[in-house]
Amino acid sequence: MLNRAISRTKFPFFASIFVHDFIKATPIMQRPIPAQPETSIFLPYSYKSFVGLCLREYHDGRPRGPLWRGKKLIGKEALFVISGLKRFKDDEEKLDKFIKNHVLRLLKMDMIAVLTELERQEEVALALKMFSLIQKQDWYKPDIYLYKDLIIALARCKMMDEVMLLWEDMRKEDLFPDSQTYTEVIRGYLKHGSPADAMNVYEDMLKSPDPPEELPFRILLKGLLPHPLLRNKVKKDFEELFPEHHVYDPPEEIFGMQ
Repeated sequence: MLNRAISRTKFPFFASIFVHDFIKATPIMQRPIPAQPETSIFLPYSYKSFVGLCLREYHDGRPRGPLWRGKKLIGKEALFVISGLKRFKDDEEKLDKFIKNHVLRLLKMDMIAVLTELERQEEVALALKMFSLIQKQDWYKPDIYLYKDLIIALARCKMMDEVMLLWEDMRKEDLFPDSQTYTEVIRGYLKHGSPADAMNVYEDMLKSPDPPEELPFRILLKGLLPHPLLRNKVKKDFEELFPEHHVYDPPEEIFGMQ
């Protein structure tokens, strides 16, 4: 209303000066804009726990750890060959045809990958066949690790006759196994009920250029408890090679020894 009254005055010049001074002298009150509070979604504790549990238990279906990393190293052709060998293993005619058309076309690393995977899956009959194919390749050279893995897989499946044949082939190629191989073969013969064969492997271990380790002796000392004469021989050798270690002798009546 003040502006309207001044604008109707007969002295427009003075009116304009008055309005200018009035506006300049009177500060404009700015109304502060209230700050908006931060919005937060409140979740009940039970719901948060449920969500965290779901995220923690989520699994995408792939194998975890070394198994998945190992499978990624196997090529598609090798995986196809493994599947085909397992499919036709009970049909000799189809198996030979599949080997001729697919297995023999594999590269060196794929063949070794197929052999390793068959051993891991305990398809030892197929692993033996695959190993014989590898031995016929031009690039093959005697390798103790190929023998070792296959011998251990056979021993764990209690196929000791095949172990002995493979052992003889390995020795013909002037290869000596390591302590783990000796241990698994000795354990396999003891479980198979053949202490004499276990002692033959033991004698072969003593002739190895590598110094023997303690574990094969421990396996023999435990497995030969029903055979005191053989056990005493192993015990004597053990005390000579490892004088700082002690051998436990259980009471004889436990095992029916006189």
